[in-house]
Amino acid sequence: MISLDSLIQDVVVDGRPYAAVHVDGLAGVYSATPSRLPYSLKILAENMVRNILWGRLAPENLTRLLSWRAEGFSAVGISFYPARVLMQDFTGVPALCDLAAMRDAAVKAGFPAERVNPEVPVDLIIDHSVQVDFFGMKGALEKNVGLEFDRNRERYAFLKWAQKSFDNLKIVPPNSGICHQINLEKLGTVAATATRDGRAWAFLDSLVGTDSHTPMINALGTLGWGVGGIEAEAVMMGQPLSMRLPSVTGVRICGAPAKGVTATDVVLFITERLRREVVVEQFVEYFGPSLSELSLPDRATIANMTPENGATVGLFPVDEVTLGYLKATGRDDAARFAEAYTKETALFHDPASEPSYNRIIELDLSAITPSVAGPSRPQDRIPLPKLKPAMEAAFDGRKKGRSISMGGTLCRVEDGSVVIAAITSCTNTSNPHVMLGAGLIAKNAAAFGLSVPPFVKTSLAPGSRAVVKYLEDAGLLAPLEQLGFHLAGFGCTTCIGNSGPLPPEVAHVVEEENLNVAAVLSGNRNFEARVHQKVRSNFLASPMLVVLFALAGRTDIDFMHEHIGCTPEGKEIFMADLWPSREEIEAVVNRCITPDTFTATYASLYDGDEHWQAIASGAGLTFDWDTDSTYIRKPPFFDDFSLALPTPDTITGARVLAKLGDSVTTDHISPAGAIPPAYPAGAYLTGKGVPPDQYNSYGSRRGNHEVMMRGTFGNIRIKNELAHGREGAYTTLFPEHDEAFIFDAAQAYEKRHTPLVILAGTEYGTGSSRDWAAKGSLLLGVRAVIAQSFERIHRSNLVGMGVLPLEFLADESARTLNLNGTESFSLSGLDTLEAGGTLSVRAQKESGQAILFGVKVRLDTAKEVETYRHGGILPMVLRELLQK
Repeated sequence: MISLDSLIQDVVVDGRPYAAVHVDGLAGVYSATPSRLPYSLKILAENMVRNILWGRLAPENLTRLLSWRAEGFSAVGISFYPARVLMQDFTGVPALCDLAAMRDAAVKAGFPAERVNPEVPVDLIIDHSVQVDFFGMKGALEKNVGLEFDRNRERYAFLKWAQKSFDNLKIVPPNSGICHQINLEKLGTVAATATRDGRAWAFLDSLVGTDSHTPMINALGTLGWGVGGIEAEAVMMGQPLSMRLPSVTGVRICGAPAKGVTATDVVLFITERLRREVVVEQFVEYFGPSLSELSLPDRATIANMTPENGATVGLFPVDEVTLGYLKATGRDDAARFAEAYTKETALFHDPASEPSYNRIIELDLSAITPSVAGPSRPQDRIPLPKLKPAMEAAFDGRKKGRSISMGGTLCRVEDGSVVIAAITSCTNTSNPHVMLGAGLIAKNAAAFGLSVPPFVKTSLAPGSRAVVKYLEDAGLLAPLEQLGFHLAGFGCTTCIGNSGPLPPEVAHVVEEENLNVAAVLSGNRNFEARVHQKVRSNFLASPMLVVLFALAGRTDIDFMHEHIGCTPEGKEIFMADLWPSREEIEAVVNRCITPDTFTATYASLYDGDEHWQAIASGAGLTFDWDTDSTYIRKPPFFDDFSLALPTPDTITGARVLAKLGDSVTTDHISPAGAIPPAYPAGAYLTGKGVPPDQYNSYGSRRGNHEVMMRGTFGNIRIKNELAHGREGAYTTLFPEHDEAFIFDAAQAYEKRHTPLVILAGTEYGTGSSRDWAAKGSLLLGVRAVIAQSFERIHRSNLVGMGVLPLEFLADESARTLNLNGTESFSLSGLDTLEAGGTLSVRAQKESGQAILFGVKVRLDTAKEVETYRHGGILPMVLRELLQK
């Protein structure tokens, strides 16, 4: 084997040399051919070579990586050191609470507090807390921001303390934009630098983020994906990310989109296709003859929805489009550096050299038609002409409704009515073509004298302040406002459940008539009860279609043949009358978007507005916890911390807390949005003197474990088979067979020292990277989850919290084994766990019958086995830090 030092050659940029790894120099040393490695694995190989030379990684990692074969390989464990961490506030607040508690534990053990400190750069962007309380009016933004600060002042004071007390942590204040769009437009540089032992190094930027849509940065050729806050904390503290060597699927892009097809239509088509092809836990790379035809914003729209198709990453290689985007967003220096580095190290895209892949999926853009996705899953694409019959089938011919008066106008709200129309989220608002297209539709509609029905709650919440600047420059913000799409906030609003209340008249008729009303949003998530608890049907669509649905006021419409509205003179107006041509949109994009648009937007990114600057915060290396706080509480994960490794425990006589079906999401397990007053979390807050109108949301309360453990499995739409058909956070307490809230049952089991398990179907933990879905499970006493399959992030989070993920063996399930959840469970072999091994399970029925079956241990690497033995990643990291 050659010395890895021979792979280091200097790259000179602006007269300065930078050491850089030339991965292609590995050719001939290993049986794999590095030049044919997928682009993503080349990035991992560079990372490994560099960190081996830096003394942080064992050489075996590189050997395992280069065992990858296109025709098949063993999914061995590897480690990866991301260059940085990205956080949003919903996940960032509890992560920083954990770090603050780790400091307390370190001090209690006799070590200095500063021993606990991020070792890699962390950007935390406060973007998940603004809600759409005010809408459809001038000043909605200012009013919503004012409410945001009133509700979250305590959380923000904690974040300001953290920024002062921890090294390598930057906070982007509220009212700035969505973390992924800021990451794309500002933070991402494609190539990065670091100094090691006095020598300057260059390498590709990489990261992990505590939001599942972190892969949006893959559009820049940057390797990054979503992890839970638990894993992110370990990476922050200098730990490598442990993972299985992934299968890599190539998606060959060919053809060109037809007239009227948007980037949103493309991504909904890809999401449906890749879900069907099953790319869960895989790396996906895009290549092919039409790659250069996809703009960087189009690529970002596709990459953003990687979690929805199930993959870990959705990577585009660095090419001329990448460099052009850096320049177009005011980052000339980054473009020059990235070009020199990637071309010198053979990491720049060469269309003549096609990498090897484990499989290739052909994707013809010309086959895509305008679509929406819904009513409750992003992968359930519906071509636009088929939406009306789909909705009519949902009503089963019995369409209900009632007329109401709103502001003196009589209108009818019925099944299928659009009650929320939101241009929101990072999926589309990074794409100026669909945003300006929406503005042009609004302009055309306003010219015809069309208006939006008063029962439709309209909002505009872009992911970047640059969006408003170019809409204003194009003269398109005013017509959007004329239709009610006033600026409501810069952040993740409707897509995360921060849609705010429906107008009282609408809410009452929906509830009293039990209507199936709809939301249409330009976001990426539409799971049950996520957007709004009273809205059952939720459809993802382009911003352009959001405007059309708002005008129509209903979802049971055939846009191709039915008119949307009428002029004051009675002339019928159709979609074709409003839809701008691609050339018209392109002309506005070229006229109104310049590098200055972005440099002006981000000139004062970290300063914050007067609300932020007015917040006072404490000082000191340890946090002064307030035991009366209902927002920030000291987490209990280090209460019994010891430097000694815990003794292996057993799981005997465990009861089933919940028996769940397929596609249970982290929204079901750890809901966002409103806190129901009658549920345990609401009862807790009421008991603390918090009235319901000040509950805020589950997401904003993630710094308080008392709220979050009561909210675990607390979605009002969760379907627990032990609740006898009743939707919501209910279960049956055994052996009494009493119905109870899941939290109350867990408390009863804890008093009896009874461990708990969850039974589930396929794709358990789909959706957002909610660390509280795993943390809450642990605090409720769940020791293991037995499912048919897991989504990647939630499985990792369970391991990170010391909860054992187990899979039924092939062709087996709770149904085939005749498990109904009334059994008690005992597991054998916990003291001899191996990565990917099996365990024996004994399920004892109430009749005395025993069912014996095997399960696969979803601890995928030796590092994960070690993590589980430590009781989770947090105590493991702290032990390693204090024992250095």
